[in-house]
Amino acid sequence: MPSVPLPPKESNLFKRILKCYEQKQYKNGLKFCKMILSNPKFAEHGETLAMKGLTLNCLGKKEEAYEFVRKGLRNDVKSHVCWHVYGLLQRSDKKYDEAIKCYRNALKLDKDNLQILRDLSLLQIQMRDLEGYRETRYQLLQLRPTQRASWIGYAIAYHLLKDYDMALKLLEEFRKTQQIPPNKIDYEYSELILYQNQVMREADLFQESLEHIETYEKQICDKLIVEEIKGEMLLKLGRLKEAGEVYKELIERNAENWHYYEGLEKALQPSTLEERLQIYEEVSKRHPRAVSPRRLPLNFVSGEKFRELMDKFLRVNFSKGCPPLFTTLKSLYYNPEKVSTIQELVTGYEASLKTCDLFSTCENGEKEPPTTLLWVRYFLAQHFDKLGQCSLALDYINAAIASTPTLIELFYLKAKIYKHVGNLKEAAKWMDEAQSLDTADRFINSKCAKYMLRANMVKDAEEMCSKFTREGTSAMENLNEMQCMWFQTECAAAYQRLGKYGDALKKCHEVERHFFEITDDQFDFHTYCMRKMTLRAYVDLLRLEDVLRKHAFYFKAARSAIEIYLKLHDNPLTNESKEQEVNSENLSAKELKKMLSKQRRAQKKAKLEEERKHAERERQQKNQKKKRDEEEEETSGPREELVPEKLERVENPLEEAIKFLIPLKNLIGDDIETHLLAFEIYFRKGKFLLMLQSVKRAFAINSNNPWLHECLIRFSKAVSDHSNLPEIVSKVLTQEMQKIFVNKNLESFNEEFLKHNATSIQHQLSGAKMMYFLDKSRQEKAIAVATRLDKNMRDKNVKTLTKVFEALLDGSFGSCHTQCEEYQAACHKLFPFTSAFMPATNEDDSSIASVNHTAINHDLLSNEI
Repeated sequence: MPSVPLPPKESNLFKRILKCYEQKQYKNGLKFCKMILSNPKFAEHGETLAMKGLTLNCLGKKEEAYEFVRKGLRNDVKSHVCWHVYGLLQRSDKKYDEAIKCYRNALKLDKDNLQILRDLSLLQIQMRDLEGYRETRYQLLQLRPTQRASWIGYAIAYHLLKDYDMALKLLEEFRKTQQIPPNKIDYEYSELILYQNQVMREADLFQESLEHIETYEKQICDKLIVEEIKGEMLLKLGRLKEAGEVYKELIERNAENWHYYEGLEKALQPSTLEERLQIYEEVSKRHPRAVSPRRLPLNFVSGEKFRELMDKFLRVNFSKGCPPLFTTLKSLYYNPEKVSTIQELVTGYEASLKTCDLFSTCENGEKEPPTTLLWVRYFLAQHFDKLGQCSLALDYINAAIASTPTLIELFYLKAKIYKHVGNLKEAAKWMDEAQSLDTADRFINSKCAKYMLRANMVKDAEEMCSKFTREGTSAMENLNEMQCMWFQTECAAAYQRLGKYGDALKKCHEVERHFFEITDDQFDFHTYCMRKMTLRAYVDLLRLEDVLRKHAFYFKAARSAIEIYLKLHDNPLTNESKEQEVNSENLSAKELKKMLSKQRRAQKKAKLEEERKHAERERQQKNQKKKRDEEEEETSGPREELVPEKLERVENPLEEAIKFLIPLKNLIGDDIETHLLAFEIYFRKGKFLLMLQSVKRAFAINSNNPWLHECLIRFSKAVSDHSNLPEIVSKVLTQEMQKIFVNKNLESFNEEFLKHNATSIQHQLSGAKMMYFLDKSRQEKAIAVATRLDKNMRDKNVKTLTKVFEALLDGSFGSCHTQCEEYQAACHKLFPFTSAFMPATNEDDSSIASVNHTAINHDLLSNEI
């Protein structure tokens, strides 16, 4: 039933409620609501009840808020205010689709309400309902044709829908209304012109874009982008001579921008190597201190000319003392010929500098300072580390440290070398040594924390980070608050390796929440960017948000979460007390006493830790409450707390894994791991058509992938073992598998895979696993295939050998303790510094169990090396 219209006194009170809501004076707003509702005549007034609910929602009282808003809507279902308020409530709860429905209902009752239209347009662009957004912006333009946001919003809608002609017409019409003198520079007008030009370039209107930028050149603030657009458009139009002049001017402005040299080469079109070199030599003469004109020719020259240019380049940088020299040259290491030339030159320098302080014994001239030899050794250590010759790399870095024991870069590199050989504990130790030389350096502090996490030293890493986090809160909480995702992804991986699945999942969910928050933060920019005219940045933001979960941080967190949920599905966590009862039955009296004593100590320690955490939580809550009271504003209630114990004991781990998988399938479909992880989930769910979809997509990306090979054989075996599949499903599976297996049985398919990849350890490992999987009697043969270490093997490195060692430990080949020890000894001879291959001491007896505990049939421990 419609509410009775409010008399003047109550009507003024209602206006004050609205004003209090806008000014975030929620407690005052509730007082005015009470004043209206306490009058028996208006106790059921719908709009007041709805506003009371909205105000309560802002104070974190969500359940009461919904109760009042729904009651208000029932009492006055024909009120646009009630529907609008219900929409705002749904929006605050992130139920955007429901909020849009509420706004549409409100507009049916008041079709020209500006505020509702604006709110609706914000939700439509947030949800990327571009067609609906265009219609709403059109209504806003009709109602407010004099506001620039109306024109800009409507134009952006057409731009995002790729209707460039209409977008350009609207922008041009709006531009004509701007009263800006031709000689005056106005930032907002400048941004409008550049946005207009961006739309032209996206519409492939190159001639129009060039004419447009030349016409309004004087009114654009960003002079650099004007020249860059000119250069790009002239190249597209084939006006190479003019483009060449533009790029020469750009190089004069910044001689270190590689993109400008690329543009200059396209414009000048040198036909010979000499002409190409001439371009760089001319720039180098004008800019003798610039690095790029001396570095870029090294990409395309070879032979003696390469040696000559590289010799000059290296000498200058070694004399000057340039730490990032190796990083500058690292991209050349794909070419073995260039690598051997670099090695020959630099080892020659080292030998000569040791004897006569000159780059060559044949030369006479000014002697090099002692630091030159230091930087030569530093370079050689990086060089041999890159080539996998870690003993040589360590020799050079140790010699450098002996001569200069106070240089941070040397200890940093030594830690890096130990990381590459797989000794993560030693790597963390040397990185800690590096950070101790400069405790005020945040970069080296972060690196040290990262290395500690790789070595599973979570507490140490947290303490290391606490030097730079806010006092009064734990480092973990502060890093989560700051969305420090490199720390959280590494932390999740460390907990995963330690078997602390609840803590690992907590970190994965925290990362997922960060991405949700980043997506949600777009709301702040939909109106702001149109008001400030930062239109190019706004469109870039929208496009970034569309592919946000493509980011490596999300992929790492999602992959870890999926792997853990698969592990929890395969081996659900049992009740700890029951497990202890079973274990205690098999113990002697002495062992039982020892175990109980150990448990009591652990419980006492856990209790103290819990009390400390509880006290810290209470203190933080008091601080937060005080802060909220001061501001007289509280947002909607806190999000559900992530409790590790609950996370690792979820009822349906596979459903949780799918939540992480969906964004990967939508955005990272070109990565084979996405589809293989999808297969692992669907395999456990018994979804044959989805399994087929996953392996087909993976097969299209890389048909020779070792993990895919395992999936194919397991899939085919599962299909043949299920005789009760529906006829149509069975027919589809048979047809599609026929295309992959080509009439071969599984054994011959596996043998052919092994034969085809005879020099790859990773492929041999997968083939051997499947050999044992298909026929348990061939264990000896399978282990022999997997543990081959002859000279022909091309990927004989720490990462792949660790994978094989893990497979021997985790039961992929059944019980094989003797072969495991033999393989460990053989790998230790090849990589004496790798901790996984070192003979077990009393302290390390649990290491095998820990590796076995965490191994999943692909990258886990090894992917951190």
